[in-house]
Amino acid sequence: MVGTVLVTGATGTLGREVVRLLVARGVAVRGLSRRVRDGGDGVEWVVGDLVGGAGVAEAMAGVDVVVDCATTQKKADVAGVRTLVARAREAGVRHLVYVSIVGIDRVPFAYYATKLACERVVRESGLGWTVLRATQFHDLVLKVFDASVKLPVLPVLSGVACQPVDVREVAAAVADLAGEEPAGFAPEVGGPQVRSYRELAEAYLRAAGRRRLLLPLPLPGATGRGLRAGGNLTPDRAVGRGTFEEALERRFGGR
Repeated sequence: MVGTVLVTGATGTLGREVVRLLVARGVAVRGLSRRVRDGGDGVEWVVGDLVGGAGVAEAMAGVDVVVDCATTQKKADVAGVRTLVARAREAGVRHLVYVSIVGIDRVPFAYYATKLACERVVRESGLGWTVLRATQFHDLVLKVFDASVKLPVLPVLSGVACQPVDVREVAAAVADLAGEEPAGFAPEVGGPQVRSYRELAEAYLRAAGRRRLLLPLPLPGATGRGLRAGGNLTPDRAVGRGTFEEALERRFGGR
């Protein structure tokens, strides 16, 4: 039986789903947040700042497993993971589960380089570790289209495909790994379908009841080449079941 699990990024898109599942399984969960939060949800909330380091050592007290779902989407993430690893070693944490992104070693994108550096810190931590890479969440794709649809034309990345996945399915995989022994690199989690960016944009517009001219946007440089080559995809690990259309149905209903 796993002991107390500390979840960082516990209020984020993935973190809150991981917390919900762990609590439902009867696991003692401690959620790390930058702000004071009320209890009553089965979670022991603690305040801490991974980048600055305040409160992290106290949050580690008595923790068996750490699940790191936190991200600032900036280079500061590397410093945050270093702090997390150092305090986890001091506290005698048994297992660190780090959530990462499919293709960060194949697509030369700035944020991906940061995630790759974070993985390296985890691998070299001296802790028992597991890294789980997942494809883009439906929520992220929706946010991109929510922003793009405000324009008079909707730009679509030429020749680029995505494999969006339901965040709840990734959370289930993370929760499972938290209850197991350290595994190194776990099998990746990808969405059920590889879809062109254009197809996803068209599906979004239909569901939202919006009309926009789709403007092909060639993505230049090494990042564009990596994406057009499918570096962000894991077709052999299309283990998710929730489709993008189902995510659109939840978002927009039956328009």
